[in-house]
Amino acid sequence: MADEATASSTQQPRPASGRRRGAALEQAILRAAMEELTEHGYAGMTMERVARRAGTNKNAIYRRWPTRAALGIAAYGQFAVIHAQVPDTGSLRGDALELLRRANGTYSSPVGGILRALLAGARDDPELLAQLQERTADAGSDIWLTILARAVSRGELRPEALHPRVATVAVVLLRDEFITRGHPSAPDEVLVEIIDEVYLPLLHGRGFDRPVR
Repeated sequence: MADEATASSTQQPRPASGRRRGAALEQAILRAAMEELTEHGYAGMTMERVARRAGTNKNAIYRRWPTRAALGIAAYGQFAVIHAQVPDTGSLRGDALELLRRANGTYSSPVGGILRALLAGARDDPELLAQLQERTADAGSDIWLTILARAVSRGELRPEALHPRVATVAVVLLRDEFITRGHPSAPDEVLVEIIDEVYLPLLHGRGFDRPVR
């Protein structure tokens, strides 16, 4: 049947354009893994399915990523990079809120879907959980520390606020909204609440008895 033939043809591996090697092949594999995670979750992502989608063989994948967990984390890490400048609104509150809004957009994007798929799979895969915790441990602390350092230079904060764990509290709380509450996207009022009711009071309390005016 023509319809059956058409449907069957859509399930075939993507044809490889020439013999890919090195970075080109790795990118094809990582993109295939990302698409499998998005469509089928971590439980449905197999090396065989990724190989078929990437137009290669499983051995090519295993040589680079010996486990499913390693491949999943690599796919997330490859496509979770945020190409954005550090915000500079002139105030700590403005910078922090802008960063949190960007993170919210990322978590609710297809990349965020990959992270949620990995988190769901991590419940039953200790290796995946360990690698995921290592990959996301700092929650982008460098960029948060940058906006805090600017606030210190403007006199909004004391240097005691410059601590990596303190700097990332806001984005960790946002991540909790996605992980434990299952929000596809946190409402903006939640972001404002995190900044105004938790983050800024915490920062102002570092080295101060009262907020800086």
